[in-house]
Amino acid sequence: MVKELLEYMVKELVDSPDDVEITEEEEDDRTVIFKLKVAEDDLGKVIGKKGRTANALRVLMRAASAKRGKSSIVKIMD
Repeated sequence: MVKELLEYMVKELVDSPDDVEITEEEEDDRTVIFKLKVAEDDLGKVIGKKGRTANALRVLMRAASAKRGKSSIVKIMD
């Protein structure tokens, strides 16, 4: 559910939604790492001015994960 939320938000931000790839890794039993890859042209849209969009995505993901008793980390891969 949390991965799908991230995928939906990112696909709405970018021009090439078909290039969005998200992998999910369990760091431990309480922490999930989401690795996000987008097209090179869309990287700026996902990061945003001064990283504001990326930070907003991370805050929303932390809140959604906390509701399920977990923590999450979003890594934007280039």
